[in-house]
Amino acid sequence: MERHFQRELNQLKKKVLSLGAMAEEAVRLSLKALQTRDIRLADKVIDADREIDVQEVEIEEDCLKILALHQPVAIDLRIISAMIKINNDLERVGDEAVNIAERSIVMSKQPPADIGVNYDLMAKKTESMLKSSLDALVNLDTDLAYKVCLADDEVDDINRITYDKVKEAIRNNPDRVGYLINFLLVSRHVERIADHATNIAEEVIYMVEGEIHRHTKIQ
Repeated sequence: MERHFQRELNQLKKKVLSLGAMAEEAVRLSLKALQTRDIRLADKVIDADREIDVQEVEIEEDCLKILALHQPVAIDLRIISAMIKINNDLERVGDEAVNIAERSIVMSKQPPADIGVNYDLMAKKTESMLKSSLDALVNLDTDLAYKVCLADDEVDDINRITYDKVKEAIRNNPDRVGYLINFLLVSRHVERIADHATNIAEEVIYMVEGEIHRHTKIQ
């Protein structure tokens, strides 16, 4: 029974990491579509989200099945409960990638406006956080998980700066309010991806240390 349980647990971890790879790719492609104004690439991200949704449901069902059949305790129980939350966060990352892709389609159909907003730095930091959170999960690396949590403040700061720049651009270009609002929305979606990466990192810390860090400030 124990051997069967460990086999199911290992298979569960593989599925979660596979979902993580899909979410990472969705984020990468959505940000590329935004940068290049590539509608076909954005459509690809939107279409691929169906597969992410299917995988998320399958993983949740697997988690519930393991809980019902094996009634795990201690660290095994922490791992499965954390996997349920990580699974949900990865699905939400996919949703945010779709949101970015949808915004890029809207923006690509209108003349561009240079308002001093460059998503490159924010995108790189967020993509790095997501990758690091999944690496921390693979290796149960709490040091790396803590670094992800600390990096979230940097993305929040960039989001605030973007908000101020868009407000100024709206004052100076009242005829383009509808278009400029998209800059705020994209920034918010990228910031939310960073939040989900932080959530994943916090779950890794919980798995290893047994301490819940949600709603607390990590120093």
